[in-house]
Amino acid sequence: MAKNVLVLNGPNLNMLGKREPAIYGAQTLADVEALCRAAGTVFGLSIDFRQSNYEGELVTWIQEALGTADGILINPGAYSHTSVAIYDALKAVALPVAEVHISNIHQREAFRHHSYVSAVAFGVICGFGTLGYRLALEAMAEKLK
Repeated sequence: MAKNVLVLNGPNLNMLGKREPAIYGAQTLADVEALCRAAGTVFGLSIDFRQSNYEGELVTWIQEALGTADGILINPGAYSHTSVAIYDALKAVALPVAEVHISNIHQREAFRHHSYVSAVAFGVICGFGTLGYRLALEAMAEKLK
């Protein structure tokens, strides 16, 4: 039976393909969703793919994952660096969490070097573009075995 993985995308990720393509690439969020669904098929995962620009909505989805998801893959976007609420929600549900960033946050502005989410994630993938989602799903599949 397929394990259920909630794939969450934070603010501005709906602008992929338009926003700073030199940093984030030309792929759209729809392309990332297709990549995740294809990877899910390969790794035996059922994918619930969502995006929100609203911190509270992401927190609600994380809370609702308790009892419905086996793991969470999250690209929290800018909320990585600011959201204790997302950290608290992820910690509260106690599901395996993989954190993904399209860019290498450690090569960017100093304020991007710290992520609250990293403290509750079993792994962090950054700097590999959208391929990071596939890598994180592979790691999640291994974690959920």
